[in-house]
Amino acid sequence: MVVNYFGNGCFRLQSGDTSLVVNPTSNRFKADAVLRTLMLSGDPVVPEEISFPGEYEVKGIEIQGWPLKEESTAKIVKSIFMVTWEDAKMLFLGHISKSLPADILEEVGDPDLVFIPTGDEHFIPAEDAVKLIKRLEPKIVIPAFYKNATALEKAMGKGSETQEKFVFRRKDLGEEAKAKLIILESKG
Repeated sequence: MVVNYFGNGCFRLQSGDTSLVVNPTSNRFKADAVLRTLMLSGDPVVPEEISFPGEYEVKGIEIQGWPLKEESTAKIVKSIFMVTWEDAKMLFLGHISKSLPADILEEVGDPDLVFIPTGDEHFIPAEDAVKLIKRLEPKIVIPAFYKNATALEKAMGKGSETQEKFVFRRKDLGEEAKAKLIILESKG
């Protein structure tokens, strides 16, 4: 599987001819599945996009979404999504600004990859992000919405690997006890 980052919260995952885009910044991306972790009350609902919590399946990609009730308002609906694809569990935390509620943490389980927003006052602070990462115990952490990931690196107490794209197979992720921080260069 190949993961590319296009800035803000936009990621494109591809395996063979199948692709998934999360939080696209434009309609230039052609994908089999599109996830949106934030919906504004005036936004049109696009039938081809997954914008609300629930369970979905698209071309062998299993998707489960949870609402962030504490962070949502009458004008904004925030959701997170777990994507299970090729035996890998990937958690997209979208636009969170604080830790997840205990009931959602329990349902999410142990993801292999966590995509977490950080580096801006609108998103979860680096120290809180690290606490959440420790509870989730992923193998890989990929930041989103970052201007620079220095605060997250510092809070995690480790360096990172900067890559143009992240290529992996589930079996290659290993069983390490500590999460590896991967910074993807933005193509957007």
